[in-house]
Amino acid sequence: MTGPTTIVTSERFSSGLTYENYLAQINVNKERFEQFYESAKLDSDDAEFFRSATQHPNGPAKMLVIGEDWCPDVYRGMPVMARIAEASGLELRVFPRDQHLDIADEFLKQGEFRSIPVAVFYTKNHEYIGHWIERPAQADQERGQIALDIQQEFPEADEEKVRSETRSRTQAKQPGWQQASIKEMRKIIADKLGTS
Repeated sequence: MTGPTTIVTSERFSSGLTYENYLAQINVNKERFEQFYESAKLDSDDAEFFRSATQHPNGPAKMLVIGEDWCPDVYRGMPVMARIAEASGLELRVFPRDQHLDIADEFLKQGEFRSIPVAVFYTKNHEYIGHWIERPAQADQERGQIALDIQQEFPEADEEKVRSETRSRTQAKQPGWQQASIKEMRKIIADKLGTS
């Protein structure tokens, strides 16, 4: 968690990659980033919330994103973050986790895991607002149910069959998970600003 001793200064934030520059230099899954960018849509209410939040004196102006191109949660989640930034005018900067472990260690999941992606929101004066990690709670719940369902439906299935079924079923859930991610990030900002 950031505080007075944060290593992410305004200058360090500015050194991060734009979303476009990040995509230009990744090695794998570029088509997946593009696919999930296409499906990541903010409804008009969410878009208006984020636009209004950026106008608030203590509202978000910057979003720091930590990720890696090989991670499924990243190629599913980072495009959502890019859409939020575009809709609201937030300045977004991406930091590849494995090149910036000091930043990743400031935003550990449950104080111990370098889970990604991470979205960190700052004011225009670079004051910490809040952060979001990995995937929405809805995805965690539904992933567990998907695993149980597959185990019951295909008790003798080999690893390849299980992976294929899991991929197919989680793919079908992605639009809902993207919307849940948007709502969770919206709540972080709304709670900080005392709005809805």
